[in-house]
Amino acid sequence: MNQNIKLRVSQIEKSFPGVKALDKIDFTVKKGSVHVLCGENGAGKSTLMKIINGVYQPDGGQIFIDEKPVKINNPIQARNLGISMIFQEMNYVPEMTVEENIFLGNLPVGKLGNVDWKEVRRRTTDLLKKEHLPYSPTTLLKDLTVSDIQMLEIIKAVSYNSDIIIMDEPTSAITLKEVEKLFTKIRELKARGVSIIYISHKLDEIFQIADEITVFRDGTVVESHPKEELDIETVIALMVGRKLTNTYPKEEIKIGDDLLKVEKLNNSNVYHDVSFHLKKGEIIGFAGLMGAGRTEVMRSLFGLDPITSGKVTLKGKEVKIKSVRQSIENGLVMLSEDRRRYGIIPVRSVKENTTLSFLQKVFYKLRLHNKVEKNIVSDMFSKMRVKTPSLETTIQSLSGGNQQKVVLAKWMVRNPDILILDEPTRGIDVGAKFEIYKLMTNLAQEGKAVIMVSSELPELIGMCDRIYVMCKGTITGEISRKDFSQELIMKYATGTLISNEVN
Repeated sequence: MNQNIKLRVSQIEKSFPGVKALDKIDFTVKKGSVHVLCGENGAGKSTLMKIINGVYQPDGGQIFIDEKPVKINNPIQARNLGISMIFQEMNYVPEMTVEENIFLGNLPVGKLGNVDWKEVRRRTTDLLKKEHLPYSPTTLLKDLTVSDIQMLEIIKAVSYNSDIIIMDEPTSAITLKEVEKLFTKIRELKARGVSIIYISHKLDEIFQIADEITVFRDGTVVESHPKEELDIETVIALMVGRKLTNTYPKEEIKIGDDLLKVEKLNNSNVYHDVSFHLKKGEIIGFAGLMGAGRTEVMRSLFGLDPITSGKVTLKGKEVKIKSVRQSIENGLVMLSEDRRRYGIIPVRSVKENTTLSFLQKVFYKLRLHNKVEKNIVSDMFSKMRVKTPSLETTIQSLSGGNQQKVVLAKWMVRNPDILILDEPTRGIDVGAKFEIYKLMTNLAQEGKAVIMVSSELPELIGMCDRIYVMCKGTITGEISRKDFSQELIMKYATGTLISNEVN
């Protein structure tokens, strides 16, 4: 018996209708170590973690904790065995408070069996103070940012004092400063003997914390090695089965006339005097720290939030965008940063999620034309390389990357002139990222235009023609491609440098 092994899975198998998700998986995690799992979306990483956490039951194989066989029937049993998990798709109730979400399913009770709300408040206050999070226990989660909610998910998992913590894309929606805090917390947990399974597509960050790295591909373990024996290029090649020689497929494209012109846009205290322009064939980026106002500006342009004052010109014509319908009708669509909350209907099929944006094309003469719908969706999925067992599969069953492709497909069938992409590569693998970058390039070649909001500076630099930088609700700089640098972007983002001329 190896006393250093905390968790071991042997010959784990799992199938879903039309697809074998896991094929005889062998995997071990040592005590007090960080074991990183890498692989493309749909490779089986999250499926294995959900089996370990009791969400799914394996079709075959065995799980061992401290080399003792266990059967994990549900997440509560997993928690009792010392396992907690941060899910890739954040699980929270927007209408509930911070304290209610933290203790959801784990509420302390008094002698009479009633919920001990005083204890809930005390524990929540102590937890928020300990982790230096500036929220009130009574704040509703719908009033917090995606980044705030992700940090709460992290401290919720850590608060269980588990021996094994599974972190599935924990940094996908948090700031660089918060990533540093998380890594400090991981090192503290590791020093206490906690074993951590860490899934991430951010290959630069995993080499900062990993002890061992295992690569999955198509439901199998490709290779597993100590971190020192691998590098980023090798991991990418193992993940996709080939070398990606051009991470950012940016091409020189002839830039045309203005498609969009925004002048002195305001929304009370959220953002002010925002002016920028976008031309045919152009990809522009919006950079800035969390809370800078980038997403809020895009939400207003898409008709989700009001515009207090300012002027918006689309294809040479001034427009008043007061609803999402108006924005779509004017050829402007948006992919939201919070896919689960705003982008998909989890319990509906991938086909239904795709046709949401163009029902008038498939529903006419008082009936739904299934064949027309199926042909349109199948054609788009082929172009987007969406991996799904069938068109009737619920979208929540797909990997994060394939869900993102479905959301993109929903808008691409509208043939938009302008596509706003808010954090489009969050939580997806390098192969899926490349396909989204390629889509952006193809749109630009067709004379359309893309606005890319991203916290990933390398992808902004790799894909954009120009980058606007925001700080505290205003644009502080506009940078041309020839002048791109992470240092310059960060100076504008922190307000230490402000351009005299931004248009």
